[in-house]
Amino acid sequence: MQLKPVSFLDFAVFLLFLAFYLVRDSRWKQTIGCGLRALPFLFFTLPCGLINERYRTRTEHQLAFTRRSSLFQDVVIRCVRWAFTNVPSDVGKIFFLKGVSLPYLRFRMWRSGYLRPGKGCPKWTEVNKRKRGMRGLWISYDTTSRPDVVVYYVHGGGFAMGSTYFYLEFLMTWLSVLKDLGFRNPAIFALEYTLIPQECHPRQLHETLQGYSYVLSRIQNSGKVVVAGDSAGALLVLSMLLYLGSKLSTEIPVFAALISPWTKLVVDKHRTTDSDYLEPGKLNEYGRIYAGPEDPSNPLLSPGDCKDPDLWTASFPWEGIGFYHGGSEELFGPEIERLSRRLSKVGRVISRVDSNVHAWPVAAMFLEPSARKRRKTLLDMSIDIAAAVNGPI
Repeated sequence: MQLKPVSFLDFAVFLLFLAFYLVRDSRWKQTIGCGLRALPFLFFTLPCGLINERYRTRTEHQLAFTRRSSLFQDVVIRCVRWAFTNVPSDVGKIFFLKGVSLPYLRFRMWRSGYLRPGKGCPKWTEVNKRKRGMRGLWISYDTTSRPDVVVYYVHGGGFAMGSTYFYLEFLMTWLSVLKDLGFRNPAIFALEYTLIPQECHPRQLHETLQGYSYVLSRIQNSGKVVVAGDSAGALLVLSMLLYLGSKLSTEIPVFAALISPWTKLVVDKHRTTDSDYLEPGKLNEYGRIYAGPEDPSNPLLSPGDCKDPDLWTASFPWEGIGFYHGGSEELFGPEIERLSRRLSKVGRVISRVDSNVHAWPVAAMFLEPSARKRRKTLLDMSIDIAAAVNGPI
């Protein structure tokens, strides 16, 4: 399955659904306030920055992301950078709501010729296990037969934003790539965990563990389970692995595919990049809310702070971990590389660097015009997954 590139019509439809929920949830006053604060950025900071970096700076001195990005992509990332720092999370999370993301996806599916799931398009089913305190989406082509691989995905969003429905197009596209590589009936389970500030640690970790238990109950073989996530979701995956390792669990997954993982809960406040849209102060604010009364350097909250090789050995997926990130172009790049080097002493580590901003494989679903570029990292991850589950392709 591959939907058409995002068009200006798609953006207009998205904004229409977004406006409805902003008014419905009585956030319009905050939205107007954010809009007024954005005016100096939109009419001065943004155009001046674009002109200086894209047209007045020699190519060899430009940022790697600037050299490879289109003007449209550059504008969007600069706007996201401003919003990440200046828009309150209770307004920002509305962008990711099911009520906004799902009708937007259905419109894009309709525009691309997929009137409903099925007939070449994966199906999704809501999972709500109240007794377990766990919710999510089960995505597959055939729900009646046992899958031959399950990707257990935990979404990002700084613990404060995001939903499985916002990621649904990304996940369905990934599922189609896995099927193209020869898997008979691949499936993805995407966890819908509780966001901050409604709950803090250990609630999200418990939900992540419950989600993993649910996946095992569906496939009955941890050797067919791949754990994956981006940003804060990837941190939860690493925390889950450390928890399983601390209990000497025999049900460690076969592989982990981590997109731009947030490895240390409290980041260096002096570390910034000119390309990325993340900002250390806001990340640390979210990280401390997530930690609650706990020590934010506790390895179960901050896996990048775990320096115990024996614990990592007990926690390590059987066929390794893959890190897919932007390297020096993204804020988390140095910490990801540091953890990658540490874990390479324990087991097989794959590190694929694309010189893009944070979590670009997810953003590419919305910003890349060509199908090949939108699927590039999904294909890389899927090849690594196939090699882990079935042996080298």
